[in-house]
Amino acid sequence: MTTTLALRDCSTMLRRQLRHLQRYPSMTLMLVGMPVIFLLLFVYVLGGTLGAGLGGDRGDYASYITPGILLMTVATSVSGTSVSVAMDMTEGIVARFRTMAIFRPSVLTGHVLAGMVQTLLSVAVVACVALLVGFRPAASVGGWLGALGVIAVFAFALIWLGVALGVSTRSVETASNTPMPLMLLPFLGSGFVPTDSMPTALRWFAEYQPFTPVIETVRGLLMGTPVGGHAVAALVWSAAIAAGSYAWAIRRYNRT
Repeated sequence: MTTTLALRDCSTMLRRQLRHLQRYPSMTLMLVGMPVIFLLLFVYVLGGTLGAGLGGDRGDYASYITPGILLMTVATSVSGTSVSVAMDMTEGIVARFRTMAIFRPSVLTGHVLAGMVQTLLSVAVVACVALLVGFRPAASVGGWLGALGVIAVFAFALIWLGVALGVSTRSVETASNTPMPLMLLPFLGSGFVPTDSMPTALRWFAEYQPFTPVIETVRGLLMGTPVGGHAVAALVWSAAIAAGSYAWAIRRYNRT
């Protein structure tokens, strides 16, 4: 199959998934609503105390946690992708696609691209809410573009992980629950409090898990502070997760 036909099939599957998102907006609303609820909870209920602990006020804490909330939005979106893939795998449509002369990976590629669209729109909405509740970034245009690029790369990796989980599960219910631990990782990292304040064992885990370097990179780019080696670690983690998840998803898809 030529590259042109493969791209056409991927485009067709992307349009199919975008139509699904239009017809079932409740999933997108849920994926946006949960990070927004956590943002409002931490800023308005805990922000005064936690902001004072960081040497600032509620607004300073809103600026501190916004990168973690944005990454939580990405992690939450993985669940939607996993559910969508699992629905295709369990409802028989994939068997129909296998009988057609199409680029076989285009089915999964459509899910990934639609998941990217859904995730980046959700991130934009959450960022707007964060600005309304006190988030005050100091980033230039380059900083904003850099932060968006890091978020997009990490989202791409996690969405492939969601696809792999959706292909590997036996039911939609399992697919909706399996990615849930990803939502906890921003809490067990530097998303809400500095890792220096954690007990030794937890601090070690927080510093070396994949979300922390991504959060620190996004925070540095948005707040105009040094990023250091976090950017390299974030890209390495993203590449490793994307490559491993892609290989896992394609292997399971071809075997199923």
